[in-house]
Order: sequence, then structure tokens, then C-alpha cells
Amino acid sequence: MLLYDCATAPSPRRARILLAEKGLRHETVQVDLRAGEQFGDAYRAVNPLCTVPALRTDDGVVLTDNAAIAAYAEALCPQPALLGTTPLGKAQVASWNWRAEFEGLLAVAEALRNSSPAMAGRALPGPVGYPQIPELGQRGARRAAEFLDTLDLRLREHPFVAGGEFSIADITAVVAVDFARVVKLRPDETRPGLLAWRERMAQRPSTSL
Repeated sequence: MLLYDCATAPSPRRARILLAEKGLRHETVQVDLRAGEQFGDAYRAVNPLCTVPALRTDDGVVLTDNAAIAAYAEALCPQPALLGTTPLGKAQVASWNWRAEFEGLLAVAEALRNSSPAMAGRALPGPVGYPQIPELGQRGARRAAEFLDTLDLRLREHPFVAGGEFSIADITAVVAVDFARVVKLRPDETRPGLLAWRERMAQRPSTSL
């Protein structure tokens, strides 16, 4: 397998952690997002969406989003199960993974992309340029803070985001929490559940990727 990656971006980090937790070996190609390499003809031929991650499977098929990569990895290597094992467990993992993405990662991205001068004209990822809306930057920062509060309360009662077992919801959440540093949000003693969970996550080798 071949992973198209960017070491500094949050989305491909989700794929790196997932593949590491599954023990799936792969080669890596770094895509320089800051230099705009994702918009070049060479990478457009790989992924016309101009985003990372992208995973080329051993069959030569290119998967161009984290949802597809996760589904493929889980089917290819069912253990350890990261998408849940029981009907209810699968539902809880899906729900909390969606929340971590929508309320967490996308909120931080909304804040960053609509406020950073470096993102001018790039308020959304992909091949089409969109102008920034400063009010969305402010809203994104507020949404991200509210998500950290939600996650803190959840993790005061459960060892992992989706309940009793490590799952893809923890992967998405840890990437979202770390990404929130760009809008000056970090786990601290005001969110003890979140802080203790992040310290536990740091003990997993995959989260250092």
C-alpha cells in the first residue's frame, strides 16, 4: 500500500494512526501542501479532489478519504476492531467518530481557514478556491471550545470516547484535540477528563505519528 501523506496536516495523521494501530505496513509519499503540490498535475492524477490522505491499495485502487481508508483497513485487518464489535458498539463508535469530526476537526478547520492570512482564498479544501468569512472563523473557535467541553464531560465517565474500548473515535478525537492548538485550545486542568484521556493516549505509540 502507498499512503499519500503530509506530516503537518491533521487529516492524513488520522490515516497514519489508523494504519499503525492495525499494523498495516505501507510506503509513504509526502505531499507538500504549503507549496501547493496537491494542486499540481501529478497529484491531481492521483486524487482529483486535491486532498490528503489518499491510499493506493495493493490492487491499485486509490481511496481518497478517511472514511474509505478506515472501512478498507477494518475489512482487511479485522483485529484490533476499531469500528466496534457489537451492533450497539458499532453505532456508538460511528456516532462519536462523526461528532469528533464534525464538532471537533471541522470546527477547528473552520476557525483556521477563515482567519489565517495564509489561507486567504482557501477557506475550504479542494480544487475550488473559496473566500474567507471572518465570522465563520469566530464561530469555528467557539464550536471547537464547546466540543472540548463536551468531550471532557464524556471522558469523565468513560475511559474512551465511544465507551469502554479504544476505537476510531479516539483517533479522530485525539487529532482534533491536538489540531485545536492552532486556535489556542489545549487540554488543561479546567477539563480534567479530557486531560487525563490525552495523557493516556500519549502512551500509545501510534499517537506520536
